Amino acid sequence: MKRTSVILAALLLALPLAGCVEMAVIGVGAAVLSHEDRRTTGAQVEDEGLELRAANRISERYGSKVHVNVTSFNRFVLLTGEVPDEATKGAIEKLVLELPSKPRGVSNELRVAGNSSLTARSNDTFITGKVKARFLDAQKFNALHVKVVTEAATVFLMGIVTEAEANAAVEIARTTGGVAKVVKVFEYCKATDQVCRPRDAAKPKAGS
Repeated sequence: MKRTSVILAALLLALPLAGCVEMAVIGVGAAVLSHEDRRTTGAQVEDEGLELRAANRISERYGSKVHVNVTSFNRFVLLTGEVPDEATKGAIEKLVLELPSKPRGVSNELRVAGNSSLTARSNDTFITGKVKARFLDAQKFNALHVKVVTEAATVFLMGIVTEAEANAAVEIARTTGGVAKVVKVFEYCKATDQVCRPRDAAKPKAGS
């Protein structure tokens, strides 16, 4: 955990660097994040594709009539934002479920309301940053294992986690200033499961 925090801090400090050095640092950072992720590399790529395709389809059909954020984790999609009516909310969920690269499921948390203001969205971004920072400070679990999405001061938590990690993440998010509600969208595993074992412990020892 400390090693990850040091690497993240180093990446932030390196942002002013220019040219090839900056790109190299970003490349190393991406590799670290990918390695620490409990999803397979294939799942990470699929999630990026799902988010992009879903966002494009929604934008093509509804344009500025809706404000929809698409977040995919391990091919499970979370929809947050605002739509004008229940019919549009259902239609967007159906659209996502019918994508060629079909998601495993959809959590439709869209609200029937007017599109949020830039001020509200900025506040949500600020809350997300505070929650992530508190995850790092608490050092109760690897902060890279929990994805944080905030919409209208409601914090959604995604990731492949143990029950203990989920409880710790919820408690930290719940007690963060500005958070109105916390919603769990977790996929659970046991500490003994291969996916949730520490990386070093998951590697077979030489000669075994």
